Amino acid sequence: MSVHVKPGTVVLFSDVVCGWATVALHRFYQARERAGLSDALHVDHQLYLLEDVNRFPIPKRFLDSEIPVVGALAPDFGWAPWQGEASEWPITSLLANEAVHAAKRQSPKAAEQLDMAIRHAFFTDSRPISLLHEIVDIAGGCADVDAEALRRDLDEGTARAEMMRTYRAHADDVQGSPHFFLADGSDVHNPGIELHWEGEPGSGFPVVDTDDPAPIDELVRRAAN
Repeated sequence: MSVHVKPGTVVLFSDVVCGWATVALHRFYQARERAGLSDALHVDHQLYLLEDVNRFPIPKRFLDSEIPVVGALAPDFGWAPWQGEASEWPITSLLANEAVHAAKRQSPKAAEQLDMAIRHAFFTDSRPISLLHEIVDIAGGCADVDAEALRRDLDEGTARAEMMRTYRAHADDVQGSPHFFLADGSDVHNPGIELHWEGEPGSGFPVVDTDDPAPIDELVRRAAN
């Protein structure tokens, strides 16, 4: 099944707890701003649920080994190792991802803001983003998100069914998080970055073989045409 992309958008399949997707988005928003397209080009967030794909909870050991690597790629994002109690580590991102899709019902800008705020809450502030009250508090800090409407949508599960249907429908189209799809029919997985793991994931560490931010600028240019 092909991925439908509306003009003026890019579709991004990702998970809010994916460091590589967070680097890609951080660079995408910077490139979009440099191009003067912040109000003309939006991200249509779609789910690629890593805990479901991998069949295990958010793996702290994996992320502990990834943070120093992704942090070096986008140091201005403000990465920090997990500082919270071990008991507060969020083993699931499902509710956090659902919140982004609920915010998308309000506006694309609301979804973009909440998605990045959740990523900062997790990767920068060590907040337990699997908890409903944390998500609503994070939403309250987003200028374009109606936090009370978001709470109602999460209470009622308004966005989950469509989110999961799209995730399941495109399981064979998506290579991983992040995977961008453009209206011209092109797509790119983890643009500009090639990597491999030394040792076993969880006990080894990722090594970046190639890092070139230029493909993100090209992606923005193509998406705007």
